[in-house]
Amino acid sequence: MGVLKIVGIVLIVAGAAALSYKQFSYTKETHDADLGALHLSVKEKESVAIPAWLGGGAVVLGIVLLVLPSRKS
Repeated sequence: MGVLKIVGIVLIVAGAAALSYKQFSYTKETHDADLGALHLSVKEKESVAIPAWLGGGAVVLGIVLLVLPSRKS
């Protein structure tokens, strides 16, 4: 299996995941303080939206890479 076929499969899977989840979130530590034995930290939950056109474009590009004929020299 060629590299383009593997990249195509990865793009299809990633695009399908982007279309189904629509956003992902992560926790970011913003402040940190040590006052003797007391340790304080503030964590904020961030959320990033994934545009639908990006997920759809990844699926379409992956299908195009799978359909393209392989070059053999």
